[in-house]
Amino acid sequence: MELGTEFWIVASISILIAGISKSGFAGGIGVITVPLLALQVGPIRAVAIMFPLLMVMDALSVRAWIGKQHNGLLQLLLPGAVIGIFIGYLLFDYLNEQILSVILGLFSIGFASWGLLKGHRLKVEPNSWLGRTCGMVAGFTSFLAHAGAPPLNFYLIPLKLPREAFLATSVVFAAAVNLVKLIPYTIIGQITIDNLLIASVLVPVAFLGVWLGLNIHHRLNERLFNKIILVMLMLVGCKLTFDGYLIL
Repeated sequence: MELGTEFWIVASISILIAGISKSGFAGGIGVITVPLLALQVGPIRAVAIMFPLLMVMDALSVRAWIGKQHNGLLQLLLPGAVIGIFIGYLLFDYLNEQILSVILGLFSIGFASWGLLKGHRLKVEPNSWLGRTCGMVAGFTSFLAHAGAPPLNFYLIPLKLPREAFLATSVVFAAAVNLVKLIPYTIIGQITIDNLLIASVLVPVAFLGVWLGLNIHHRLNERLFNKIILVMLMLVGCKLTFDGYLIL
């Protein structure tokens, strides 16, 4: 597939947002990356191109936050995430580009609505079963669209962890999940030379995004930043859903 100027512009903006979100805002708003890329190259290839870039971001972010994570929570969440990844792998052959477009679109609309309607203020009583369930859903959504942060945050936010512990736990969880995804992604053919070459061109943007996230997260107006991205995510979700539905 020949990639034009529009792709590189959209990809650069998306990855910059993902890097800032992953290193400075627990990754939640980074869910817009795959939907934006999917408008250019389809959801399956968008996931494939983004994966090695996420690995780079993980390495940089973990280096900054390691040692501050809540290990007990990770022990609770990660087994479920592995199960969720395995479920995604089993279902992958049954999901074509159109179905994935609709799923990704609906998920984007749902998360944007939850964020814009102050869903993060819902009073959820944390418990071990909820944690395992959120971990499993996070693994599944991460496998399909690198979108594990919303289910993870649904469980972590009510715990009211210190900011550093919250960010560090989210970063280490995402890095561990992506390492596990490396095996099934290789089996289903997502790791290709073409996708790696495209990703390699965008690595400097990933570095810049993570650096910005680490250095400006204390100074950036998080609420305004989140609202802008959530509105964008809502619009992109509507577009993906509409396009996928038309083809179906």
